[in-house]
Amino acid sequence: MVQAVINRGQTLQRPPAGAQRPRQLEGKTAAVLAGDSGIGRAVAIAFAKAGANVAIIYLNDHRSAEETRQAILRHNVRCVLVAGDAATEGFCRNAVKRILRALGRLDILVNNATEQRRNAGESEPLETDLLGIFYLTKAAIPHLAARGVVINTTAVTAWHDHAHLIDDTATTGTIVSFTRSVARTLTDRGIRVNAVTPGILRTAGPRREQAPALDGLAPSYLLLAAGDGSIRTGQVLHVKAQKTAA
Repeated sequence: MVQAVINRGQTLQRPPAGAQRPRQLEGKTAAVLAGDSGIGRAVAIAFAKAGANVAIIYLNDHRSAEETRQAILRHNVRCVLVAGDAATEGFCRNAVKRILRALGRLDILVNNATEQRRNAGESEPLETDLLGIFYLTKAAIPHLAARGVVINTTAVTAWHDHAHLIDDTATTGTIVSFTRSVARTLTDRGIRVNAVTPGILRTAGPRREQAPALDGLAPSYLLLAAGDGSIRTGQVLHVKAQKTAA
């Protein structure tokens, strides 16, 4: 056994070289809203790699959901698919019950419902996004295990004005306020509530922007879900990468 010497003769035990370390989320269960594709899929797979059983909550893209489930199962964990409209309170209550029956517990809830829309008439983000996050959080909180975690996804529109994304600005800004308010409410129960804001990746060339790679976002959710994030609550992580022209 190799030992590392630290402050005044105290020792920190380290496993032998090549020993397998326990996975960060081993034995935990995570529910990921909109986990069938995009950010949700990347996060769900990252959690599975870290040892968590995963429930995918999605609307109706059954093919994408099944593809995500197969990717999760490769990591020797369990996965359940729950299809339905998260903007409906009854569905959210039933979804949590199904997850508990299938996987036995709930430790982590990822609310990942936000989408950017160019025109207010295209959809109703205040309904589809905010109601889904509110109802699912409300349904999950009584069943979250000790030291449970809620992670919300917001967007850069919460911090910067966008004339063509007025509804999004209102929605994502409200998600930030919701995150901080619920975090204060649940502090005494030891439940942490945080959010992640995917930023903009600036690439070489004038005025060229794109969203950061999805795989690059997942570690932020893992940080907040795992023990390394145990001191964080009511916080928003801004994930932003930048590349300069060669």
